[in-house]
Amino acid sequence: MTLTRNFKETIQARAIQDPEFRAGLFQKSIDSMLAGDTETGRMLLRDYINATIGFEELGRVADRSPKSLMRMFSTKGNPTANNLFGIIHVLQEKEGLRFEVKAS
Repeated sequence: MTLTRNFKETIQARAIQDPEFRAGLFQKSIDSMLAGDTETGRMLLRDYINATIGFEELGRVADRSPKSLMRMFSTKGNPTANNLFGIIHVLQEKEGLRFEVKAS
């Protein structure tokens, strides 16, 4: 089967049109990280950033270099907890979301 659109374009188009999809992508990235799959969590967060705010705008809002942010969320990225949670905070503010962790 031939793909007619780039995967990233498809994700971005869906994220623009569907707030629930955006929130779900963001939540899945957090869930993955909390479950110990930090690489998948970072990749999902990278997809979320690319589909929504973009690294240029995120860098401006978070007062960080966009290139540094792109490296942070790359497959070999290893952000500190301070940097990671700082970016998650900025993204929550921008999206108007609040995530809560509950013991189960």
